[in-house]
Amino acid sequence: MSGGIDYGNLMHRAMRGLIHDVLAGVQASGLPGEHHFFITFDTQHPDVELADWLSDRYPGEMTVVMQHWYDDLEVNDDGFAVTLNFGDAPERLYIPYDAIKTFVDPSVEFGLRFETHDEDDDEDPTPPDDKPKRPRAVEPRQQDAEVVRLDSFRK
Repeated sequence: MSGGIDYGNLMHRAMRGLIHDVLAGVQASGLPGEHHFFITFDTQHPDVELADWLSDRYPGEMTVVMQHWYDDLEVNDDGFAVTLNFGDAPERLYIPYDAIKTFVDPSVEFGLRFETHDEDDDEDPTPPDDKPKRPRAVEPRQQDAEVVRLDSFRK
């Protein structure tokens, strides 16, 4: 073991596993209490599946809300699929865990932000192409991504 312990990659996998476990619980039992999620993801990730009009409208990243109306949540080891309502038009999305940038449950002030090397200091000697995304806990109020609230599309 010449390179040492890769804590960044281990943390990355653990936090993606946490998201998987939370969503699997929601798939089995629904959202408990006041829990709801803001999930920001990279719309250009090669494994993301969403309608063309959504990827055109959100060419870099998009935030979806799982709260009052979502349907057909399917969770697997690599990501999850869910149907959400956009202006009375249900759309099916598939979001791989590796595409997630933030996962926030504001009902309990819990949040995760996954960062890439581009956002970190350049002091680390690992080349940028070899760096995994590294998660860190964040306060939900610090989220700077655009939030797409389903209520705003209702008439």
